[in-house]
Amino acid sequence: MHGAAALVIALVLGGALFASCPARADDGFARFVSGLRPEALALGVSEATFDAAFAGLAPDLSLPDLRVPGRPTAKGRGQAEFVKPPQDYLKTSYLARLAVRGRVLRERHAATLARIEREIGVDRAALLAIWGRETAYGGYKPKHDAIRALATQAYVGRRKDFFRGELLSALRLLQDGMPRAKMRASWAGAMGLTQFLPSEVVKHGTDMDGDGKVDLFDSVPDALASAARQLKAKGWVLGLAWGYEVVLPAAERCALEGPPRRRTIAEWQRLGFKRVAGRTFPSATDAVEAYLMQPAGAYGPAFLVTENYRVIRRYNMSDLYAVFVGNLADRIAGGGDFVTPWSDPRQLATRDIEAVQRHLQESGHAAIDKVDGKIGSATRAEIGAYQIAAGITVDCWPTSGLLKHMRSVAR
Repeated sequence: MHGAAALVIALVLGGALFASCPARADDGFARFVSGLRPEALALGVSEATFDAAFAGLAPDLSLPDLRVPGRPTAKGRGQAEFVKPPQDYLKTSYLARLAVRGRVLRERHAATLARIEREIGVDRAALLAIWGRETAYGGYKPKHDAIRALATQAYVGRRKDFFRGELLSALRLLQDGMPRAKMRASWAGAMGLTQFLPSEVVKHGTDMDGDGKVDLFDSVPDALASAARQLKAKGWVLGLAWGYEVVLPAAERCALEGPPRRRTIAEWQRLGFKRVAGRTFPSATDAVEAYLMQPAGAYGPAFLVTENYRVIRRYNMSDLYAVFVGNLADRIAGGGDFVTPWSDPRQLATRDIEAVQRHLQESGHAAIDKVDGKIGSATRAEIGAYQIAAGITVDCWPTSGLLKHMRSVAR
């Protein structure tokens, strides 16, 4: 079945899908699609490609992070990087299993990885670690149709403008021949072995296997080379370690954490910071800038992290993600576990973390530029500064005790 007949049947079936949704939502989505059409055509998407992409399509209102008119805002499942406590996200047994598999794949794809290092300038272990973190080397199979997920987020998502751009990029990929059936994605539209957003595919997609197309779904060379292009564009420095686990001097506090307080490795050493287990810093790193990062506050390992750590965060804006990828890369290259153990900092509910951030804002802690319920370096450092000023235990972590103290002061 081809051409107009297929389109008519698809539209009829689409009508059945729409019939199960409120009329207002149907009309709104239709208007959304109609408004998107001129933008897509201006980017070179043909009318045929556009019509086929949206034929019979209804929004998927089961996705997280939506703001549906007339419906209470559902609690989003959230990314694991922002809802799992550090000791669970960075689980040693899982990292160890991925490292074993990663070393096997390092040998299997040695020629491709060597070529990527030579031609693009990104370390092989880091690429394997991203592949492992994103899809467990292809074991994870995203369940969503990319066009439907992106269209839903662009229509009623919390970040409509962002996802509108990603949807337009996905339509460009369809126009360039990417098979719709292959475009299975996360709820946020990330696709392929290394989980690329459509705009990143447009910018950095690379045909490394030489078959004339970019295939991030079945071609390991294409997926790894594309990830390398993205990392290089974000500032990757070949041969630079992502970071070093360190022991803080007794007089220092976790409130020193964060990019604004970065200094050279040599300067950190003069302050008394040392690598764990008696290890030494390579002499070549004396002039390398790094900042202190403690993803669990005082309840876990501390790191001096370099520009490559920041590059990994630009791939996925999460400290836990960057530490996971960095440590997995170290393990694949022959390194081991963290030396300092993770204890159990109880993870507050998102609304309580937001309450802590709001109190910090109201107390004049300017580094808290938004209340989002995510425990980043700025939140941890400002908690530490608050605790020092208040004369209470300094652990740089949003605890129930800290929130209770803040509320008592605010009365």
